Amino acid sequence: MAITASMVKELRELTGAGMMDCKKALTETNGDMDAAVEVLKKSGAAKAEKKAARIAAEGIAKVAIDGNTAVVVEVNSETDFVAKNAIFQEFVQAVADKALTVDTEKAGDGEDVVSILDMKADLDDKILKIGEKISIRRFEKVTADVVASYIHGGGRIGVLVAGNGASDDAVKEALTNIAMQIAAMNPQYISRDEISADELAKMKEITIDSALNDPFSLPKPVLSKLIEKAVAGVWSAEDVAIYEEKKSNMNFLPNFLSKEAKAQLAEIACADKEEISGNKIFSGLVEGRISKQMKEICLLDQVYVKAEDGKQTVAAYLKSVNPALKIAKFVRFEVGEGMEKKNEDFAAEVAKQMNV
Repeated sequence: MAITASMVKELRELTGAGMMDCKKALTETNGDMDAAVEVLKKSGAAKAEKKAARIAAEGIAKVAIDGNTAVVVEVNSETDFVAKNAIFQEFVQAVADKALTVDTEKAGDGEDVVSILDMKADLDDKILKIGEKISIRRFEKVTADVVASYIHGGGRIGVLVAGNGASDDAVKEALTNIAMQIAAMNPQYISRDEISADELAKMKEITIDSALNDPFSLPKPVLSKLIEKAVAGVWSAEDVAIYEEKKSNMNFLPNFLSKEAKAQLAEIACADKEEISGNKIFSGLVEGRISKQMKEICLLDQVYVKAEDGKQTVAAYLKSVNPALKIAKFVRFEVGEGMEKKNEDFAAEVAKQMNV
């Protein structure tokens, strides 16, 4: 049977497959349209398997909301170009809508998210139409008195915020603002109360070690004692001479000392860790640095990005909206975070294809 252009066009409209794939399927089935559709479906599954080993670290995040429940999903593609494709974007929204209905709060890397959502056939179909690997990576749901969402950068970042205690329009607007805050400032916790004693101890240990390895950032009394030890037989004669010449202005001393001298000073500091850690001035420095970190990683401690005075914290902002409002949970998905990304070398790729 002769395969006409109109038959190819009809099959393309039915399946979204490429023209040559449609023509091949029709030829194989002697023009039987239904059989050709099945051939293309099977071909799509095979292509999906072949693409499984390829890296898909681009993509978008989307959200779906139903009353006081919301979900955010991340679906990956191989290229940013496909991430902007209308078919891909519609598919990601379908994934979000489906995730909203399943009896699972979240699923992610290392789990069979596709099976949980029962979307393998849909996924294979989109791989066939789009022509590159697509991965449904993860989703997470929140439920509370009120939920809000924010999508940034065309889907590069997706955020959900759940709040309890109040649910009027002002609260919904406030939570949307907080979702924007989370997208921009990437907090790790809602408040300090979420940080365990072990995490705090680890944070303190890292802060102490970091300070000791940067001796010139230490309080002057501590630094002076370290330099006394360095001058008394550790530093070279040249570095001792530099110190004697520049010690009247310690701020500039690091610019003139050798790398070896600065490394030796750090070694002395680390060796005296126990003694220095017991110093009240040093302890104050450590606590100050930890407090600064808290203001970066804890949402309620962060400066509210829209604060008119540049000082108001998120906690103070929420209290001004409604004292009863409490943040119950937030979720922030940034596309591709923690994933290996393909290092494109177009010249090498072209050369490979041309057998150069």
